[in-house]
Amino acid sequence: MTCKRTALTSILWSLCLLVAAPWALAQQDAKPQTTNRAAETPAKSKEEAPAKAEEEKKAAPTPAEKSEPMPEKEAAAGDDDEAVAEQREADAGIPSARPITSDPVQVYGWREWVQIGDTAPKMPAKLDSGARTSSLHVEEKELFERDGRKWVRFIVTDPREDKSPRTRIEAPLVRIAHVKEPGGEPQAREVVRLNFTIGDRRMRAEFTLNDRSNMLNPVLIGRSTIAELGWIDPSRAYLADQKIMR
Repeated sequence: MTCKRTALTSILWSLCLLVAAPWALAQQDAKPQTTNRAAETPAKSKEEAPAKAEEEKKAAPTPAEKSEPMPEKEAAAGDDDEAVAEQREADAGIPSARPITSDPVQVYGWREWVQIGDTAPKMPAKLDSGARTSSLHVEEKELFERDGRKWVRFIVTDPREDKSPRTRIEAPLVRIAHVKEPGGEPQAREVVRLNFTIGDRRMRAEFTLNDRSNMLNPVLIGRSTIAELGWIDPSRAYLADQKIMR
């Protein structure tokens, strides 16, 4: 009887070992897989991190977008607009072209005789610091091309004089300026660079070509030229020939 019990116990232990062996092997195989999956998880996170950073970089504004200013309203008027140019000049606080020294400087009156070119007649010119660019009365303006450049052909004369000589001049077009008359709309005017003589001083300046027949003076000298000319005495006229020094 005892032998039978011992044999039965041995059989049961054998069966238990047979059942437990596959389970243990399965557990050993499962552990490396779990480790591999755990090892793969950080790698996947590393791949996702650059992608996420790239998306955030694209969504963030670039330095150019942050620093790019909004276009100014003045820019729409263009660089040739006289009013815009005057405002920029005032805002910039441009100093005088001539440094202040003890050297004598010639004094001019608020009105002087000037000669445009070499053959045009002498005409009265108003020296006006309130105007930026000089202006000239012309008639029969005509735009044309020469050697691939735009030129202007016009006649210089004094509209106040019935028998004033008429001098035809041709000059390259420098630019088109937009000048606004008081109470009027901006008008496009041709700008040319011309030689002129005032007293014994020969100079070169930019002039807008205009119809000044309703003005007292057919020529206006603006402050961009006055800055290179000298001092202006607004209480007197025709001082250039007297050569008054200050």
